[in-house]
Amino acid sequence: MKSIAAKKKLNNIAEYILYLYQMEDLIRSYQGNLEEINQYVVSHYPVEDLEKSEISSWFEEIKTKMEQEGILEKGHLEETRKLVDELSKIHWQLLKTDKTYFETYQKAKPHIMQVVMDAEGQDLGNEIQICLNGVYGLLLCRLLGKKVSDEQLKTAESFGEVLSLLNLVYQQEIISRN
Repeated sequence: MKSIAAKKKLNNIAEYILYLYQMEDLIRSYQGNLEEINQYVVSHYPVEDLEKSEISSWFEEIKTKMEQEGILEKGHLEETRKLVDELSKIHWQLLKTDKTYFETYQKAKPHIMQVVMDAEGQDLGNEIQICLNGVYGLLLCRLLGKKVSDEQLKTAESFGEVLSLLNLVYQQEIISRN
């Protein structure tokens, strides 16, 4: 699982963030009980015992960070929040400099505004956080077998397009830094 996360971080930062959200939620669903996570989750992975041990250690590492940061019940890891903020900075830069990105964002903007209005004053974070939450919400609906409306699909698709373009620029920036 740690290797899956590493690949996602290398290839698609939005997928990596969403994957970490899943891991946080998985740990929460077991109230941070690592014995149960090992029994009901890790033990069922079709990998060798050594890799299961590494996966178990990775879950323990995440749980420890969640405890230290006080997010065992809700919220996201500081590392993940920093990545979202970094994507948000790229987002604002691209809105001013990249016509293709601006046009893609314009398709998503009405959906972002609708989410903000539906939140009735609740702080949803920045626009990129809203896009990530929308895509993650669709993923959760599908995992739970819930019916997804055409409007929800359209919204998530527009958010995904924004995140996809952001990922391309993010990957280019990472390459140029190294």
